[in-house]
Amino acid sequence: MIRDSYLFTSESVSEGHPDKVSDRISDAIVDKFLAVDPASRVAVETLTTTNRVVLAGEVRGPESITKEVMEQTARNVVKKIGYEQDGFHWKKMNVEVHVQGQSGDIAMGVDASGNKDEGAGDQGIMFGYATDETENLMPATLDFSHKILKSMAEERHGSAIKELGPDSKSQVTLQYINGKPVRATSVVVSTQHSAETNQERVREIVLPHIENILPDGWMPAADELYINPTGQFIIGGPDGDTGLTGRKIIVDTYGGAAQHGGGAFSGKDPTKVDRSAAYATRYLAKNIIAAGLAHRCSIQLAYAIGVSKPLSLYVDFHQTGNVDPAKLEKLLSEVMDLSPRGIREHLGLNRPIYERTAAYGHFGRDPEEDGGFSWEKLDLVDVLKSEF
Repeated sequence: MIRDSYLFTSESVSEGHPDKVSDRISDAIVDKFLAVDPASRVAVETLTTTNRVVLAGEVRGPESITKEVMEQTARNVVKKIGYEQDGFHWKKMNVEVHVQGQSGDIAMGVDASGNKDEGAGDQGIMFGYATDETENLMPATLDFSHKILKSMAEERHGSAIKELGPDSKSQVTLQYINGKPVRATSVVVSTQHSAETNQERVREIVLPHIENILPDGWMPAADELYINPTGQFIIGGPDGDTGLTGRKIIVDTYGGAAQHGGGAFSGKDPTKVDRSAAYATRYLAKNIIAAGLAHRCSIQLAYAIGVSKPLSLYVDFHQTGNVDPAKLEKLLSEVMDLSPRGIREHLGLNRPIYERTAAYGHFGRDPEEDGGFSWEKLDLVDVLKSEF
């Protein structure tokens, strides 16, 4: 039985959250390599803590991207986010770089040679999802959570209001009736602030961002607005909590409204299907919903390391579809080459477009002129409509 009426919650974290600082540094290094050599192979993890950043991983790419370049990249990211605090400062922090060459065993399985096409960089399962409950075909709970924090960050960067720090979190709970969101029942926002800023002032700054993002009439009761519910949030970012690359995968994807595969995205070049195939499945699912073939759609792809073709392709409409999913699965394999190379070429992924994905979600964003968020394009809609 489908449950039509319920409460559902998703969370987001800001660019200054310690895990997101780590994600962004890792993705900025991916961009550094791809900008010089689009065929670079990169897998770089980042740890952040009190005035310390540690990079570790494996790469194969231009020698011009030295350890010194990677260190400076990390400092630039932290500076852009806005960390100039005693416990985490872009200039004062210690940066360790433990990055080495890619394993020859992995390269042998992944590289194309002779009649062998390029294989997947690892085994794995990847999921994509789309729903028609918002204009950008994302779950509304996550969409609102992202947008509240993004709005706060834009004000922090672009206005005279400097009382809030870079680290913040949000959480939105919506009531669903007949499977559609109708109002917010609670909103939580916790944000770092200066020692001179009291909680009344924090609430005064944050409240307009919630009101501007939620649709008219959707605001919860005043006692269900939880703004800095602990009462104080002065020490934040990596000084308050250690950050690691790839630890916010549900924030990165669908806020718990859909399945997630086994891997994170940040710090990985697009030969890694953890990243590229997750983008491809979102692309296909979004076009399916935009074509009116279902109200909700999940897609799974599976790969084996060194093998170019996907092992399986599965479409699930969650009992909301109006076409045969088996027929659609066959069609999707025809309209898009789902090999790792085919995905990268179709979506143009071998470009320095990843640092911008590291906060406020990899999905639900607008496609950009330089190829950023290409997986959000709706250029398969006409083909899908014509077939059904």
